[in-house]
Amino acid sequence: MEAKVREALNPNGGGSSEDDLPDKLVVARQKDANVSLYEGLILSGIRVDRVDDGFLSCSFTVPCYLTNRDGNFANGAIANLVDELGGAVLRSYGGEHSKVSVDMSISLVSTAKLNDELEMISRVLGQNGRYSGTIVLLRNKKTGDVIAEGRHSLFGNFISKI
Repeated sequence: MEAKVREALNPNGGGSSEDDLPDKLVVARQKDANVSLYEGLILSGIRVDRVDDGFLSCSFTVPCYLTNRDGNFANGAIANLVDELGGAVLRSYGGEHSKVSVDMSISLVSTAKLNDELEMISRVLGQNGRYSGTIVLLRNKKTGDVIAEGRHSLFGNFISKI
């Protein structure tokens, strides 16, 4: 179960250390890549701390390439984390098949600055057939302030019978 979640959150499929942060950006087109450039940048700094059935706890330090002009953690990066963590926690809940995002609702409560360490908790709220709901909470580890809370709804892909 934990291996599935770690694999879902590793942009290189386990090929590099979780502490590797890009010091320069090299863009190369990869034919078989399942991860976009932006997803790779987001996922490269995630450290998985704990995985249980329907629960995922991770740590993340805000890098400079994910900040806005004011030096705050970019809202788009927060939305991407909610998307990625909401999908990854379903793998710990027995989700073998891919799902597509149906709806995301994100409340941006406060800001995180460059080099702030964040605690990210993702939980499965429930499942009804192929429909799943998750919640993702981003919190500053040092101050305990909530940065954002996101609710993520996903729907399971149909398995082809052909």
